[in-house]
Amino acid sequence: MDSLLTALKAAAEPTRLRLMALCAQGELTVTELTQILGQSQPRVSRHLKLLCDAGLLDRFREGTWAFYRLAERGAFAELARTLIDAVPRDDATLALDLERLNAIKRARAEAAADYFRENAARWHEMRSLHVPEREVEAALLRLFPASGIQDLLDLGTGTGRMLELLAPRAERALGIDLSREMLAIARANLERAGLRNCQVRQSDMYQLPLPSSSFDAVVIHQVLHFVEEPADVLAEAARVLRPGGRLVIVDFARHDLESLRIEHAHRRLGFGDDEVTGWLRAAGMSAGPVVRLPGDPLTVNLWPATREEGSRPAVADAAAPTLSTFGVN
Repeated sequence: MDSLLTALKAAAEPTRLRLMALCAQGELTVTELTQILGQSQPRVSRHLKLLCDAGLLDRFREGTWAFYRLAERGAFAELARTLIDAVPRDDATLALDLERLNAIKRARAEAAADYFRENAARWHEMRSLHVPEREVEAALLRLFPASGIQDLLDLGTGTGRMLELLAPRAERALGIDLSREMLAIARANLERAGLRNCQVRQSDMYQLPLPSSSFDAVVIHQVLHFVEEPADVLAEAARVLRPGGRLVIVDFARHDLESLRIEHAHRRLGFGDDEVTGWLRAAGMSAGPVVRLPGDPLTVNLWPATREEGSRPAVADAAAPTLSTFGVN
């Protein structure tokens, strides 16, 4: 009863209700919310803390930034959504807030587009070396169930394309990347696609701040050739998979294009089936048949795997944070 009253009291204030309505539209920083409301940052921060403490908003950090969004799960997530749905759509104050929010989203999208344009030549050069992405994506879709995925994880999400592709098959989808610039692109893309079941977070894929057995699908798309220790990344992916969960790795077969090390920062010149299968086995995964998509000169391979029912997580996480600690409720 006390917790419910606290939540109701937290929402029963004009500025806090406006904050909830804004955070229902997507992930926003304190600075962005301050710009929209026209109030001081300390004041906005106090309101946000009350709403987070009451369980009506989620908060997560990304470097020195903090993002807020309406709670999606938890004791009072449904209450939060009910309160927002009850706000009149024709409210003049809310309409002005949303107009300012749209301006911020446009600025985000423009910044993401600028970054992408600056790097477009590198992206197009890489794509010319292998089969079209539409073929890779079609093959990837065939390796995941058409529906019924509860929690999907995309490691090294980049532009968020894998989330766009697979999120319609999942209840919730989370993308992880270490680059804030790439996360800005991903957020803009996901907002444009209207995928409200997706979130992206800044994190190290070697040490995911996620509990074991918390996802039933993981995708690692064109990421492993950049990392120093692919086996460690796969061990983490296996750890967060639920027993019976599906992992799909998309990457290059072994090749000898040394130019990719210099011009595109590739650490590995593709992978052989034996080494990938060995890493998967060591992580408690059962490898499935490899899908090969030959290109000129690069071949893209899709390595599917399933976490074995009796396998234990590769890394114990007795003190690991919960999904809600990471802002995923």
